[in-house]
Amino acid sequence: PHLAAAFLVGSGLAVCGAVMQAAVRNPLADPYLMGVSSGAGAGVVLASAMGIGWMSTGWGIEFSAFMGALFSVILLFIITAGARGRSPLFLLLSGVTMNVLFSALISLVILLTADTQKTRSVQFWLMGSLMNDSWTDIFLLSLVVIPGIVFFMTQYRILDLMLLGDQLSLTMGRNLAVWRYIYIFVLSLMAGVMAAVAGIIGFVGLLVPSLIRLALGPRHSLLIPVSAAAGGCFLSWADVIGRNAVPGTEIPIGSMAAAAGGPVFLWIMLTGRYGGGK
Repeated sequence: PHLAAAFLVGSGLAVCGAVMQAAVRNPLADPYLMGVSSGAGAGVVLASAMGIGWMSTGWGIEFSAFMGALFSVILLFIITAGARGRSPLFLLLSGVTMNVLFSALISLVILLTADTQKTRSVQFWLMGSLMNDSWTDIFLLSLVVIPGIVFFMTQYRILDLMLLGDQLSLTMGRNLAVWRYIYIFVLSLMAGVMAAVAGIIGFVGLLVPSLIRLALGPRHSLLIPVSAAAGGCFLSWADVIGRNAVPGTEIPIGSMAAAAGGPVFLWIMLTGRYGGGK
């Protein structure tokens, strides 16, 4: 179950990152930085802390995560609705701000929760963990992540058009606004389910598509499937190393992914190669 869950989550996060970077035309966008993952985490933490019956157990956790992710995306679009003509950096900074706000909300809820056992499990979940995975979780991931990846693999033409901009795409007979909302909805569903199963895992959706774009170029006909394979392998190895690096201790997979992805992301930023797909 560890290997299957890690591969599915890594594949889904990498594809979500690649699609979000095209949808907002910013190579630094991903579900983690844009507040989608933290929104999903806030949904789970609130449902768990408030003890909302079915929403804090089983399939209700997945529903809570999805609602939190969807709410964060809707809020992001409301904030940036009047931002036409501004730099894409405005959308990115709005997402980062929402990420900080949701993270602060999560910390506040944990601080105010009196149940120590519940707080401890939530904190470990927020670091990204596959310790409590099961074949039921794998089945749920398969129902959402695999169809989502296949769907985005069929959308490579529209994703390529998004890199050109909305105005130029309109002259070619495509209104990208509707497709952008559809993609964001599917991303929210995928991010919510992955966050519910594996917790909040950063850098995968940002790092993997950027490296694949540097190697293969910006064409989504290649970028989507290769990112899915590379993201799955990356997170699988992070899980293997995390379970064997320290004898008798399992390092959370989110911490391992951040430890591996942070230096590489810093190298991309310092060298300016995040725009290599242009």
